Amino acid sequence: MQDRLDIAILAALQADASLTNSALSEQVNLSPSQCSRRRIALEQSGVITGYRAEIDPVKMGYTIESYTRVTLASHSKSASEEFTRYVLPLPEVVEAQALTGEADYLLRIRVKSLDALAEFIHSVLLPHDAVSQVRSDVVLKTIKKNTGVLV
Repeated sequence: MQDRLDIAILAALQADASLTNSALSEQVNLSPSQCSRRRIALEQSGVITGYRAEIDPVKMGYTIESYTRVTLASHSKSASEEFTRYVLPLPEVVEAQALTGEADYLLRIRVKSLDALAEFIHSVLLPHDAVSQVRSDVVLKTIKKNTGVLV
């Protein structure tokens, strides 16, 4: 379990993962050596899983985002495993979750145009043997962006 200093480190790194150890230690009011030890412990325990740069998909030309629900034709373990293996390498699929309820999967898809989305759905998802149904909702506007885990 993390204490208030670990929480402060996690909050600061979620806001800016590029903080140097010196800047981070100043921000959380710890000596640089204590801050470094705690950060390393959080990394080694798996609480911190990595660091990355956030890229604006719109500025890279990916202006269309959709949430696409996929229902499989069969609910067998092999169909699920086959679909999972199929989806993992697809660059258009930026997130994928297995669900309870009517749909079996929720895919977050990023593409450059509505035509590209239609092409992806009709040429990539629907032809797959395991897929029975695909339903998409196109994002009009992002109101709140993922800001990390509540700490």
